[in-house]
Amino acid sequence: MPVSANNSRLIYDALKACDVKIISALPETWLVHLIRMADDDPEMTLVRIAKEEEAIGISAGAHLAGVNSALLMQNHGFFAAINPIISLAFLYKIPLLMFISYRGHFGEKDPWQTQGGLHTESLLRSLNIPIWHLNNPTDVTRRIKDAQTLALASLHPVAVLLSRELMWED
Repeated sequence: MPVSANNSRLIYDALKACDVKIISALPETWLVHLIRMADDDPEMTLVRIAKEEEAIGISAGAHLAGVNSALLMQNHGFFAAINPIISLAFLYKIPLLMFISYRGHFGEKDPWQTQGGLHTESLLRSLNIPIWHLNNPTDVTRRIKDAQTLALASLHPVAVLLSRELMWED
């Protein structure tokens, strides 16, 4: 699977333009370039997590310290993080800028990913988490800035779904 290094760079540069200083991530195929960029950047702190719910606590701490953060996860990882999103982020009004690789959606070839794709948006909507599908490289900078602005203004999680169209090079 050829993950787009160019579009990953666009996303990473947009995060830097939003003054994101901490990125939490678990290894994931579609996020490999983003994680590598964060790891190689001396101005960025990459926190390698063991479970996605840890990222919620890291972003909560960063917010309370006045530092912008972002979370990188697969949609199955989002499912694992629902409890701390509800019991920490919602309760204490913590803005979360979540980048979720939208596995199992249209064009998915891996059967084990399909159930996650079928439930991602409905779970986000049931939690009243705003969603943006990031499909087009020309939209990356503005949409990431808009997502961060909404998360900070509403003190609420926001989900940016990273689509196959954006993350893959065919």
